[in-house]
Amino acid sequence: MITSLQNARVKQVVRLRQRRHRESERLFLIEGYREIQRAVEASVRIHALFTCEQFFSRSDTKDLVRQVAADVDATVEAVSSAVFAKISVRNGSDGLLAVAPSPAWSLGDMTVPANGLFLVSTATEKPGNLGTILRSADAAGVDGVVVCSAGTDVLNPNVVRASLGTVFSIPVAQADPDSVRLWLKHHAIRIIAAAPDADRLYIEADMTRSCAILLGSEHTGLDIEWMASADDRVRLPSVGHADSINVAMAATVMLFEARRQRRLQRSD
Repeated sequence: MITSLQNARVKQVVRLRQRRHRESERLFLIEGYREIQRAVEASVRIHALFTCEQFFSRSDTKDLVRQVAADVDATVEAVSSAVFAKISVRNGSDGLLAVAPSPAWSLGDMTVPANGLFLVSTATEKPGNLGTILRSADAAGVDGVVVCSAGTDVLNPNVVRASLGTVFSIPVAQADPDSVRLWLKHHAIRIIAAAPDADRLYIEADMTRSCAILLGSEHTGLDIEWMASADDRVRLPSVGHADSINVAMAATVMLFEARRQRRLQRSD
């Protein structure tokens, strides 16, 4: 059992909270039973699993630990409660924290079906928002989520947490804006941009054809290049004083509108 807070592996885990270390070491953290279980189900290779039985909250936690331990490339380390408190990012993480290799998540690996539904998130600042977007995208059954611009890192531990591990259950890609625009154009994917000052309501956009719902930063919205690339610009109606709504909520509303339209089309 690891009991020292000065242990080299403990220090490495703590470093992985920072994006620059995740990128330089090509590793990231997965914390919590549900999140690790979904990663395992998605065939994410676990390099190391740190456990603290004192914090186990489920009767089947040991089954998941044994499942991870069965992989010859994975190591399982028991740690003291003090060490786990040091390495864990949040409270109530079920006494489980894993270290895994960062996925490539390139646009070239994204499958583009006929009439695909995608979501493009640009410059999302808050990890909680990006995680919620991924969770809603999973619930809406999107064909892929593309994250671009210098916003939140998809592998931020709080993104993984807020997504409830659904970051592993849907196709995700990360790329720079120019590459994303070229990819969308190449695959003839229409861009439906959410903009508070748009003339048309979101329900007026045709989301039954292959399209990507595009969302920008809550503070600055979409930049000139993205707005120029959009095939359609729509807004969500608001009767309040706020000039915009939470970006994750906007994503959820638009994704389920797309699913509503597509369900109606199938029933015709």
